[in-house]
Amino acid sequence: RAGGRERAPGDGDNKYNHGVVLFPFKGMLYAQWQSASADEDAADTQVFYSRSTDGMEWGRPIALTEKWAGGIKTSGGWWSDGDTLVAYICVWPHNAHGPKEGYTKYMTSTDGLHWAAPKPVTDTGGLPVAGIIEQDVHALPEGRLITAFHLQPGLWARPFYTDSPLGVTGWVAGAMQNLPTSGSMSREIEPGWFYRKDGAIVMVFRDQHSTFKKLASVSRDGGSGWTTPALIDTPDSRAKQSAGNLPDGTAFMVNNPSGNKNRFPLVITLSRDGFVFDKAFLLRSGGQELQPMRYPGKYKRAGYSYPKSVVWGDYLYVSYATNKEDVELTRLPIAGLLYK
Repeated sequence: RAGGRERAPGDGDNKYNHGVVLFPFKGMLYAQWQSASADEDAADTQVFYSRSTDGMEWGRPIALTEKWAGGIKTSGGWWSDGDTLVAYICVWPHNAHGPKEGYTKYMTSTDGLHWAAPKPVTDTGGLPVAGIIEQDVHALPEGRLITAFHLQPGLWARPFYTDSPLGVTGWVAGAMQNLPTSGSMSREIEPGWFYRKDGAIVMVFRDQHSTFKKLASVSRDGGSGWTTPALIDTPDSRAKQSAGNLPDGTAFMVNNPSGNKNRFPLVITLSRDGFVFDKAFLLRSGGQELQPMRYPGKYKRAGYSYPKSVVWGDYLYVSYATNKEDVELTRLPIAGLLYK
């Protein structure tokens, strides 16, 4: 873990914290997460953020959203064109008589402190995208942004792309056939993605059918068309994950490769070309390395949940929620990850 001041939640603090996403903006590193007094997706859920000049010492959390009587709002991640910081907010209205579903709004700031009113993320026709954004927006080398939305009705994962540098308009759905499943949620959800040496994009998904392996879909045309997701021989914990590329193109995946529901250890796996992943490093382990959960809460569990990653300076930063309680990060010197 990165050194610096650590503070555990006290009796008067929010004891549920999850969905941690990092992003650099104008010389500072920003962290965004959802937080509640005790339980996951509780009525008092809010989105908070903090920022740091060095990734080690962090400012007091600031609320991005207020409690909402109409449902809840959760962390949707970040993007920036260099001048403006975008905070995505996932909006989940109460839906007592239908499937769990939602949509995405965004807020913008030029200084990281003062924020414009939320607006809907829109497609090429200017219409709101009717889905929940995945917290893994990043760019291809030529600038195109790629992520996924979980579309209504329900939550059906679909790759999306936009050529808008700010990432709030012009989103286009890629063509991908979801695998057969029952219910109101796709089998494949919560993906990350990386690009291969041959230029193809690989999106890797959590598999809700509990194979405890990842699913993968490939695009060879910049995100317009995608193969039907297929199981790959990569152990997983059926949880949110992260993927991307280092500055030299090295592909990486970050997840909990436990092969069961345990969200430990936390591991980064690397590939020179995006085809064969043949090098891995342990970021966090279980046992004595994993601090005990201090407070009970609905859906809280031991481990390093929902890792997301970003390159800032000479480091790859990986954020996660330990025990869905502590907002934490691990940073890795990029030089130590590269192939020689």
